[in-house]
Amino acid sequence: MVVEDNDLNRRLFCDVLKANGFDVDPVATGEEVLSKARSTVPDLIIMDIQLPGMSGVDLITAAKQDQSLSAIPVLAVTAFAAKGDEERIRAAGAAGYLSKPVSILPFMNAVKSLLTD
Repeated sequence: MVVEDNDLNRRLFCDVLKANGFDVDPVATGEEVLSKARSTVPDLIIMDIQLPGMSGVDLITAAKQDQSLSAIPVLAVTAFAAKGDEERIRAAGAAGYLSKPVSILPFMNAVKSLLTD
């Protein structure tokens, strides 16, 4: 599942994942994330942190507290790159962290590593 409010970024992440053989479920708003994840049970959630109306950190925390979602790894992809942001995002439950702009090779390496753990 790719959670990204920016149409261009969401399309890019989805295209790269599809080109590497992954099925992708794009989500544009934070409000959809938890219910869609409960119904589809993705292998991985790629989560933007800056979402309108709802923080990606809050969504990660909520997913990790939900018994049906807690085992799903979350890769945070964010423009937040200030000191302490990675620690705060990982403390919420993110298994991986990448700062934007994201290059394709590190992105795919992070995805593959989280899916094989």
